[in-house]
Amino acid sequence: MPGHNHFQLFETAAGTAAIGWKSTGISTLRLPAPTAPETERALLRRLPDAMRTQPSAEVQAVIDATVRYFAGEPVEFFDVRIDLGEQPPFFARVYEQVRKLGWGETTTYGAVAHALDAGPEYARAVGQAMATNPVPLIIPCHRVTAAGGKIGGFSAPGGSLSKARMLELEGVTAGPAAARPVQQGFDF
Repeated sequence: MPGHNHFQLFETAAGTAAIGWKSTGISTLRLPAPTAPETERALLRRLPDAMRTQPSAEVQAVIDATVRYFAGEPVEFFDVRIDLGEQPPFFARVYEQVRKLGWGETTTYGAVAHALDAGPEYARAVGQAMATNPVPLIIPCHRVTAAGGKIGGFSAPGGSLSKARMLELEGVTAGPAAARPVQQGFDF
């Protein structure tokens, strides 16, 4: 069945992850959660009709790359075929733009909006697109942060702490330490 959803759970150094796919590409990737049942429930909320299936070689390659990523190995997902289904046009453009970010490369919600020739008022829409990204890591939403070095939100298990840990894996300092002002006050 070409349009049917399939899924598989797999273990990473960060916990149990899941991947969902159709014959046309990866349709969802659930970042690691502490337990397999938690991960499976999250995936089935997104793909309620998905059947647990042995992955094809193409899907297994994405699983293997994800496992290597969480083990700290620099891997990229630029060439992974994805099928996100119908997306709002602006979200589709955001996903295309963010997908170009490589290992350790970060940007801000506002910078993504600017790159798409949208005004700064679109930064919030960029954040909404990142919050609903069905394939985090493949579209590396963890590499998009808030202005001023703040980590920003993250809808994956563990929230912004997971986002900070993923960035740390890539050698990027983010969060409160990165947000400190250069000069905190005058001391003379």
